[in-house]
Amino acid sequence: MPAVIAPDWLSRCATQVAPDLLGCVLVRQLPSGEILRGVIVETEAYTPGDPACHAYRRRTPRNAVMFGPAGWAYVYLIYGMYHCFNVVTDLDGVPSAVLVRALELDRLPPGLDLGRHKLHRVAAGPGKLCRALQIDLSLTVTPLAPGQGLWLEGRSPTFQTQLDAGQISFVQTTRIGLTQGADRPWRWYVAESKAVSRR
Repeated sequence: MPAVIAPDWLSRCATQVAPDLLGCVLVRQLPSGEILRGVIVETEAYTPGDPACHAYRRRTPRNAVMFGPAGWAYVYLIYGMYHCFNVVTDLDGVPSAVLVRALELDRLPPGLDLGRHKLHRVAAGPGKLCRALQIDLSLTVTPLAPGQGLWLEGRSPTFQTQLDAGQISFVQTTRIGLTQGADRPWRWYVAESKAVSRR
């Protein structure tokens, strides 16, 4: 079993952490005790001085967790209906985070019906992955650690071996759905993954 990712590994600039999170695993322990896992296949970085970052203008009750130490969850709501999950990064006092945009799930989460969809599309987008893993505002300002409902695990040896051998590759490109800071190439995804939200 890959090791749980510690806060000090996340205490770097979001633009360094975001590509390094590809291939790592987001683990969700549901209130029932059931555990779901998804391989992270798409991320976006947000840093201080970035007009697209939620902490760009000032500290607020909503974004305050971004100003704290690394290794905490920042969850917010968009369009009044979709949740987005972020990993707080960098040093204490430096507001930055990585948005996890897509996961490859190991199995279908409880209560979800595939219908016409395929398993690899169930968590192909930030709103979709939060719905699939039952991530909502109750999990924001939560430390990413076992026993807290959410945590991160490192890449599997298989993934790392394939990456080292060139069988898996990463693409770096611009972020999606932004009106400001849209030109910054701070989105990364696994080229071979069918779960990436958009290419």
